[in-house]
Amino acid sequence: MLIPSRDSGFNHPHSSEITPRSVYEDRRHMLKRMAGGAAGAVLASWAGREALAQPQAARPGKLAALAGARSAVAGAVTMEKLTDYKDASSYNNFYEFGTDKADPARNAHTLKTSPWTVEVEGLVKKPGKYGIEDLLKLSAQEERIYRLRCVEGWSMVIPWVGYSLAELIRRVEPQGSAKYVEFVTLADKATMPYVGSRVLDWPYVEGLRMDEAMHPLTLLAFGMYGEVLPNQNGAPVRLVVPWKYGFKSAKSIVKIRFVEKEPGTAWNKAARQEYGFYSNVNPSVDHPRWSQATERRIGEDGLFAKKRKTLMFNGYEAQVGQLYAGMDLQKFY
Repeated sequence: MLIPSRDSGFNHPHSSEITPRSVYEDRRHMLKRMAGGAAGAVLASWAGREALAQPQAARPGKLAALAGARSAVAGAVTMEKLTDYKDASSYNNFYEFGTDKADPARNAHTLKTSPWTVEVEGLVKKPGKYGIEDLLKLSAQEERIYRLRCVEGWSMVIPWVGYSLAELIRRVEPQGSAKYVEFVTLADKATMPYVGSRVLDWPYVEGLRMDEAMHPLTLLAFGMYGEVLPNQNGAPVRLVVPWKYGFKSAKSIVKIRFVEKEPGTAWNKAARQEYGFYSNVNPSVDHPRWSQATERRIGEDGLFAKKRKTLMFNGYEAQVGQLYAGMDLQKFY
């Protein structure tokens, strides 16, 4: 059985005041030493603010710039080391372009991202079609530095550019009967050479419960690393749901449908016993064929590199844990 499509694939948060790197380092180390004293908790908080003010990293310079302001959403900016752009843009699952990790970067040049339209339909008061230009202007772009955890056991840290999906959802006014949101992705045999293969039922479809879709961390993404999305990472618009395994984050979206019943999703239909609808990152619920307790961070592949412990909800438990209160996560995996 093949393993899922749709995982990944940066600038640091913007600052209104650029601090020379040497000065920034001196401040950071000073605050770290002082944090061990009586005022530790307060100073640690200030140290975090200083870290957020670090100088902006140079963007890759590969594609058109797409800047995002620093996000104020709780949990939206992890301070972990960013994955190199070359890794995030060359180690991908995107089965429409091939099943090997290098296939999407090699084959996705055929994808045509302009013109591009996303249709919103189903149980909404204001259905309609949105050109990519309209979506880009619908809300202010933010930079969100998220962990990405693949169901295969590897992870990355990626700075995305976009805005909360809730901004779009509020504008289309879902009806009270809408309980789920379904995402349909492009399936064009002319530009996606592996569409039509027997790996999955095409088009690739994903879904979220309404409260998951409305959560401020659920991102409608148009860029990464301060630039528009590369084709192999889901251009021109994709979903990023950081507390779920990466295949839940649908790429190259062409339709968003509001429905009453839980939609059938690509990997859940292909192997229901292995890939549940929720697919929340959970170190205590193993995949039937491997443990999910640890992960390999891409870029830390040295001989002596240790695996990292997988965090509950990928480290976003404080923000999203309440969505699943009282649920049996062994059953609703």
